[in-house]
Amino acid sequence: MKIKIGTRGSRLALWQAYHVEEKLQAAGLETEIVTIETKGDKILDVSIAKIGSKGVFTEEIEEQLADGRIDIAVHSAKDMQSKLPSGFELIAFMEREEVNDVIISHKPSVDLSSPGLVLGTSSTRRVATLRHFYPGIETVAVRGNLQTRIRKMEEGACDALLLAYAGVHRMGYDDKIKHKLSVNEFIPAVGQGSVAIEIHSTLSAEKRAKVREVLNHPDTETCLLAERAYLKTMDGGCSIPVYGYATLENNSLKMSGGIISLDGQKRIVKQHQTHASTPERLGSELANEVLSSGGKAILEEIKRTMNHD
Repeated sequence: MKIKIGTRGSRLALWQAYHVEEKLQAAGLETEIVTIETKGDKILDVSIAKIGSKGVFTEEIEEQLADGRIDIAVHSAKDMQSKLPSGFELIAFMEREEVNDVIISHKPSVDLSSPGLVLGTSSTRRVATLRHFYPGIETVAVRGNLQTRIRKMEEGACDALLLAYAGVHRMGYDDKIKHKLSVNEFIPAVGQGSVAIEIHSTLSAEKRAKVREVLNHPDTETCLLAERAYLKTMDGGCSIPVYGYATLENNSLKMSGGIISLDGQKRIVKQHQTHASTPERLGSELANEVLSSGGKAILEEIKRTMNHD
């Protein structure tokens, strides 16, 4: 059995694809990696929010899934929109890396209380959270793959970058980490740290079952089902600063989720806990509590602002 693996072409995306390939080959499967350029890879001078966040890194890959040129697509789980187009499905979530956000720099140290410190990030969630907890920090949008962002930082675009630990670690830049940020303050984006496997309904049942058996990590899947149900109920794309993080201990599933206004002034965080057997219900109930506690007004204000821009 041969599995054709579709991926974006950045070094991090390829790391994820090779990681998938190794596991499939170890299970006795033949593999082939197919590199696909997406709209999000081509347009680097505009923020993701302005391109239109839905499917910006997935659309071209999904076309090849649908017509059978590839069997599976490998994505960062946090890049996946909460509602997939008809016929598409996520069938596996790989074991999650640490979920923290980190600050990396080429400088010897980074003082977060230093006035005028400039951090590079293209995430609305990170910008808004910085404005809430560290209002003295300035931010600048820095896009591109990890190597491009580091080069821009070293050329003077910013003093440091705010990124997900998972990508920094997978690319071997641990020596540049100056701060690992608390998940109580910087609650991660839904899915952060996990690799998701997407298929189209035309994939054979045999391939689907084998891929899921080899690649899916059940505990990570339980947590991400809760987080994705939360995101779906919140109706937040990847450019809306909502966040959700679920953890599993024994059979108890605990989740923190919330939303923050773009200026960082209003921040809502709620927590729920339930049995691990009902992750989707946990996610949607938590989202409804966030929305009814002022989150709906913040969400509408954010959407108005973004449409106006």
